[in-house]
Amino acid sequence: CLSRTRTRTVPGEGSPSAEVLFVGEAPGRDEDRRGRPFVGAAGRLLDRMLAAIDLRREDVFIANILKCRPPGNRDPLPDEIEACRPHLLRQIAALRPRFLVTLGRVPSHVLLGTTLGITRIRGIPREFPYPGGSAVLIPMFHPSYLLRNPAAKREAWADLKLLRRLLAGGE
Repeated sequence: CLSRTRTRTVPGEGSPSAEVLFVGEAPGRDEDRRGRPFVGAAGRLLDRMLAAIDLRREDVFIANILKCRPPGNRDPLPDEIEACRPHLLRQIAALRPRFLVTLGRVPSHVLLGTTLGITRIRGIPREFPYPGGSAVLIPMFHPSYLLRNPAAKREAWADLKLLRRLLAGGE
């Protein structure tokens, strides 16, 4: 159980009436220390990405698959994902977002039930049913991936423009 090795639980934060729910993988060191999602370097990039499409952190909701940091920032284990999945699904159903943006490989695999690489599935909207509704799910690169691979920012910008268009009611 990750509760033995974490400092804080990081349930997520943002507007309870947000149209967009961003889902990452798991809290990192900075998030574990502060109890907030996406507050390190990847979080600063996410804030800039939001600003580029005229959104603020306060306009969206940001959560993770896992609510506790895995030791050493390792990938979540299957049993940890399964233990946390019900919490995330309840969160999605309670927030009722119009759009669900998965940030990176792990949340995209978990919510889509696929093993296809993020480079193959990113930017392709699909319907995501949840209890009491559905959202348009858009897989995107994780901001930490973009920090390591700046060349991927072109695709990330295309994905952000897609989200902005969909939010505005366009196709």
